[in-house]
Parts: sequence; structure tokens; C-alpha cells
Amino acid sequence: MIRPAFLDVAKTAAVLLREPLLVERWSAPSALPDFSTGGLARHLANQVTHTVTFLAAAPGASAISVLEHFTGNAWVTSGVDSADNVGIRRRSEQAAASTTATELADIVDAALTDLRAMVPAQPADRIVDLGDWSLQVDDFLLTRVVELVVHVDDLAVSLGLPTPAMPETAAGATIKLLSSLAVWRHGSLNVIRALARQERAPASIAAL
Repeated sequence: MIRPAFLDVAKTAAVLLREPLLVERWSAPSALPDFSTGGLARHLANQVTHTVTFLAAAPGASAISVLEHFTGNAWVTSGVDSADNVGIRRRSEQAAASTTATELADIVDAALTDLRAMVPAQPADRIVDLGDWSLQVDDFLLTRVVELVVHVDDLAVSLGLPTPAMPETAAGATIKLLSSLAVWRHGSLNVIRALARQERAPASIAAL
């Protein structure tokens, strides 16, 4: 189910990247600190374009679980000003500076065409080589779904547009993974209270 979910939400992102407002607001601040709208758009696009690169590369030898992939990564808990997160933003800003909104949309559309053939063809036991963070292909696609769902919302807000309706399967997979991460970060009781007991809810159960 995650493969069609990935392709569906990638299409949602591709449509948003065609919004005329993106051309106008390319250099303007986004809804995220220290991120221009163009830089954010580039980061969103990377979730599609980089997937082509990873799936076209040689497979890895061993994989970790998707939860280990997040819980072992410093960027998950280190805050927006950490070196890891600053580096992510800087790379996206540098890439955005060398392209335009229209060129980026064309690149994403071409990548999505490739992915419609590549994604269904992946063997179930394919390992996507991410070095120490390698994942089974469906787990890798799940991480891309989460990135796409979250950053489609970020970009829509940055453009002052309603957030597009998310494909149901993609939204459900994102909620499930973020809920697991929230439990890891804050404990099950705090998550239960946040969802069921407003009067005892913690200030935050943010997963990321």
C-alpha cells in the first residue's frame, strides 16, 4: 500500500509546485524559520527527485528498521538550529539558487514519470543504500511519504494557499509513523493524555 501512497502524494507535491504563486514568492521567507519559499520548494522536490537516484543505484547489503532510522538520527531531536538541520536548509537554498520555479516543476514531473515505472518494479526485499541508515524499499518510501505530506503543508502555508487534500493512505501512514515517534520521544502516557485528556495533556507531543 505504501507504493501507491508514495506515488499519489508525490503527484500532490508536483501539482503544488506548479502553482503560479511559487514563481512570485520564490525568494520570500517561507513558513519555516531560515528557509526561503524557493528553498523549501527545492527540499520538497528532493523527496521525489532523490528517490529516482536512490532507486537507480545499486542496492545495499543490510537494513535497519524505519524507527531505528529516525530514533538514531540526531536531526530528529536536535532542533532547527543544529548542524544537521542547518545543513539540510543550506543545501536546499543552494540548489534553489541555481534554478527557477518552472524548471523545478519540470524536473519533478520528469522524475515522477520515471518513478511510476520504477516504484512498482522494486523487489520486496530490495534494500535502498543509505550507508549506515539503509532501509528496505517500502520503509524508505514511507520516509519519503512523511516528508512529502509534512512539506506539502509547509509549502502551501508559505504560499498562503489551502493545503491540498492528502491522499488518505499517505496521510494514514504519516500519522502512524509520527505517532510511534511521539511515543518514543514523550512516552505512551503523554501521547494518550494528549489525545484523550486535554486537562492533563502535556504542552507538546511533537514527533519531530
